[in-house]
Amino acid sequence: MAGDPLFFHGLNLAVFLIVLVRVVAAFAVLLVAVMMTIWFERKVISDLQNRIGPNRAGPYGIMQTLADGIKLFFKEDLLPDRANRFVFRLAPYLSIVPAFVIFTVVPVGGEVTIAGHPVLLQVANPPIGILVVLAMSSIGVYGVMLAGWSSGSKYPLLGSVRASAQMISYEAALGLSVVAVVLASGSLSTRGIVLSQAAHFWDWNLIRLGIIPFVIFMIAITAETNRPPFDLTEAEQELVGGFNTEYSSIRFALFYLAEFMNMITMSAVVVTLFLGGPDGPGFHVVRWLWPILWFVGKTLVFLFCYVWLRAALPRLRYDQLMELGWKRLIPLSLAWLLVIAAVMISPAWGFGVLGALIVASVFLWRALAVGNRRRVELSVLPPPRLLPDPAGRAVSPIGSGSTGKSEVRARE
Repeated sequence: MAGDPLFFHGLNLAVFLIVLVRVVAAFAVLLVAVMMTIWFERKVISDLQNRIGPNRAGPYGIMQTLADGIKLFFKEDLLPDRANRFVFRLAPYLSIVPAFVIFTVVPVGGEVTIAGHPVLLQVANPPIGILVVLAMSSIGVYGVMLAGWSSGSKYPLLGSVRASAQMISYEAALGLSVVAVVLASGSLSTRGIVLSQAAHFWDWNLIRLGIIPFVIFMIAITAETNRPPFDLTEAEQELVGGFNTEYSSIRFALFYLAEFMNMITMSAVVVTLFLGGPDGPGFHVVRWLWPILWFVGKTLVFLFCYVWLRAALPRLRYDQLMELGWKRLIPLSLAWLLVIAAVMISPAWGFGVLGALIVASVFLWRALAVGNRRRVELSVLPPPRLLPDPAGRAVSPIGSGSTGKSEVRARE
């Protein structure tokens, strides 16, 4: 807890109560935010598609998510006969707990004084906060994989294998973009990363690192959270329903909750890493409130982008998904990380590395273009001429075995 001024005052009852209040408040805020985000997505998509959307439960249908949650809570909880009971019950929590833990290290505001104690508006400020984010995003893979494996059915297992491969494929690109942020900020603490961007808006990592790490991070977290157009883990026309096919009632609701909770937490992480977190111009009236409003406003922008992508883009093929992650994002993020490191040493070194990478990319692109053109030319070759054999049958000159070219020549 180094870096949090609250813990320099010793452990007493007031400190314990403040910590407890922060944890409960963060959990309650996140649950309410998930409920509102589900309603927000349904209403925005309905507006984009010229539909009405939810409009029955509560004003503007705002209580529709609560009604759906109550319905799922009272539905029958099924347990397949072949399921591993312990792992089957554990998997939903392995998906939802990491999403909440990530949110606990995100600074949502500045510093306030409660009962004479200075308190940061975040649950915890560990010195390795960004490593906590990466670790928790990796643990989320286990919830998906174990859910499919423990169901005792082939279709959930296929869905979980596909989901795990997708999430692992984008971990490397996500990690390299985070390394660029850490390199520029000089800190692994999320609060330290925010403070390194606090001088002016042009000190935000979105600007000083170039837009490439930001774009790579956005694509990677969209794939990590299984959001469209990367929602191949639940390709209904192929996998029945994906890794959660055998789940029902509240356990299915936990997976649904985890997806939207991840969407909120990752939007908050993007704001923290690239847009200065709660930093922004404010007024002298109620000064503690303005950082919170700036943070919420920035996060809402990214939530809208998630919804917009879902409404606008079709789902990718799986080969396109893998190619984008391994052949595009990882090389690009690694190359840009080298450029950033060289620029931090010397601008001349940076321009030299950038020029070398551009030249290497041109040569590589030309080599790949020649290879692709060669493959296309081979694919449009005319079919081989068929040779008649003494029995009157047509035999291919590129045959194999007893009907190949060597046997035709032997008979001649």
